[in-house]
Amino acid sequence: MNDSPEIEELHRGRFLRLVRDRHWEYVTRVNSSGAGFIAALTDAGEVVLVEQYRLPLHARTIELPAGMIGDEAAFQDESIEASALRELEEETGFRGTHAQILMSGPVAAGLTSEMLHLVRIRGLQRVGAGGGVDGEDITVHLVPLADVDGWLRRKQGDGLLIEPRIYAALYFLSRDGC
Repeated sequence: MNDSPEIEELHRGRFLRLVRDRHWEYVTRVNSSGAGFIAALTDAGEVVLVEQYRLPLHARTIELPAGMIGDEAAFQDESIEASALRELEEETGFRGTHAQILMSGPVAAGLTSEMLHLVRIRGLQRVGAGGGVDGEDITVHLVPLADVDGWLRRKQGDGLLIEPRIYAALYFLSRDGC
């Protein structure tokens, strides 16, 4: 982000900064260079998804495994791919052998400067239970790729919110050679 004299800091919290640039107000991350979202498919053809309660929404969500890039001092210089591999293991208990960035783009261009990176992880091996770190309460779901549309509709019918980025990941996971 260009910190020109036109940018006014309205508020700085521990994780977020609210700024005004001329007439536009938006949010930047204080300790992160972006977010990695993970498209992972087991050898059995199951999509790896996570469920967790999201306080800003006051609701449970179904999401892709994901995490902030460079948000802790120990991981400040970590690559997007290394961050995705680490986050996948923390959240789901799966260790991957290869990570590839499929696409990058803005999270919510009118709200934040944050960029997201969709990362395909291959070579999954279950090495733990997952569930997250630092008080995260993450439930791991392994859903057959062939059944995922119906499964997501049922979860939505049960009142859970479905993260739309899942559908971008499904596009890539269903392509030949991905």
